Amino acid sequence: MERLTGIHAVREALATGRALERIVVARGRHGERVEELVRLAREAGVPVRFEDRVQVDRLAGREEHQGVVAVAAAKRAGTLEELIAQAGPDALVVLLDGIEDPRNLGAIARSALAAGAAGVVLAERRAAGLTDTASRAAAGALEHLPVARVGNMPRAMQELKEAGWWLVGLDERAEKAHTEQDLTGKIALVMGGEGKGLHELVRKRCDFLVAIPTVGPVRSLNVSVAAGVVLFEAVRQRQAKNTQRR
Repeated sequence: MERLTGIHAVREALATGRALERIVVARGRHGERVEELVRLAREAGVPVRFEDRVQVDRLAGREEHQGVVAVAAAKRAGTLEELIAQAGPDALVVLLDGIEDPRNLGAIARSALAAGAAGVVLAERRAAGLTDTASRAAAGALEHLPVARVGNMPRAMQELKEAGWWLVGLDERAEKAHTEQDLTGKIALVMGGEGKGLHELVRKRCDFLVAIPTVGPVRSLNVSVAAGVVLFEAVRQRQAKNTQRR
C-alpha cells in the first residue's frame, strides 16, 4: 500500500480529492494544522484514527512524518445513502463485518460483481480497505462495483431494513441451509470476519441466519469462498424465479 507522510503531503492529497483509505495521527499531536487536517478529512469522508506514536512510526516506515500518515486507496468509497439511492428494486448487496484480509475483500468483490450485486458495504474499523492489494485480488471488479464505508455496521443494517432490505447472515452455527432461504428480492448478505464470524450485535440484527452444509473434518470455508457459494445460490434462485414468470 502507498503511504503519504507529513502534514503537507496529506493535506495536498485531501485538497486534490485523492482517494485515501485512512489517515492516522499520533496521539498527543496537536496544533492548528493538525486540527485543520482532521476537519478536512472528515469533510471528505476519510476515516481518521489516533494511534500511539510507535504504531505511526511503524506505518510510516520512517520517522520524518510529523505524526501524520495517510494510506492511499485504490478508489474512493461512497456512502451507504448513495448506494441505497442507486440500487434497484430487487437489489442484492453484500455487507462485510470485519473482513481483514484485503485479498478476501478483493475476491468477494469479484464474485459480487459477477453475481450482479448492487454494491458492497464495509466497516471503517478493524477491516480491510480499498488498497492496491484488494484491487489486484478483485481483478478489476472494484472499478465497477459501488463500495460504501460505514462507521457503525449495526446502524447501517437498520438503515437497510428501513429501506426494504432483508438481512441474511452467514453463520456456521445456523440450523437453516443457505439453499432453504429465499434470496430473491431486496437481500443483504452479511458475512463475518475471518475466523471470528459475525459480531454479536451484527448477528442479532440479521433477519435470518443460514449456514453452508459441509462434510468432513473441516467444517468451515474461507470467507471469500463462502461468499461466492451464497451469492451464486442467490443468482440461481433469481434466474429460476424469472423463468417462472415467463
